[in-house]
Amino acid sequence: MKGVIFDVDGTLVDSVDLHAQAWVEALRHFGYEVDFDAVRSQIGKGGDQLMPVFVPPADLERRQDEIDRYRHDLFARDYMDRVTGFPGVRSLIERLLADGKRVALASSAKGDELQRYKRVAGIDDLIRTETTSDDVDRSKPHPDIFEAARRKLDLPARDAVVVGDTPWDALAAGKAGIPIIGVLCGGFAEADLRKAGCVEIHRDPQDLLDRYQGSVIGKPGP
Repeated sequence: MKGVIFDVDGTLVDSVDLHAQAWVEALRHFGYEVDFDAVRSQIGKGGDQLMPVFVPPADLERRQDEIDRYRHDLFARDYMDRVTGFPGVRSLIERLLADGKRVALASSAKGDELQRYKRVAGIDDLIRTETTSDDVDRSKPHPDIFEAARRKLDLPARDAVVVGDTPWDALAAGKAGIPIIGVLCGGFAEADLRKAGCVEIHRDPQDLLDRYQGSVIGKPGP
């Protein structure tokens, strides 16, 4: 593997529950009562893919942008300061870079959110390549974000691997033809990650670093 593409929410930073709560609050503001667990199961998708699950089509057509802006501002104001980085994130990325591997971030977040996440995770000085929902027309589970990141790394799909925490990451990576390693720190079940296509599972970034040599990332090529 010559390049590693990381999802961010739930993979590098602990934000899944916060995003779910912000969506519940935002949708309630517009009159849509939704269950926290139902919303949480959809985290990993961008807003363009999440909202159609809960908002009727007729309403979505006229209110999608308004709802999305409200959710974005709400999260920035009331939730962003509560996001924390997972253990081992900086050390893992330093190890990858020391091994000569190319690293990119590929997030369904908006660009300003991603910059905050990089600082929270302590990697803002390490990352030079990234894609967000601002860069593509369709978010996960469509493959667009991972494909855009792979192109920025200038690698064929066979030479890259994705690290992500949700079945939506796995489905998107599969559509892009890129293998994916799953991490459990986002709170999704191992069985669901494997069913969606993850080739191996680790507890969190620190666990992936601890088992680096035995991972598909660390194993030498044929």
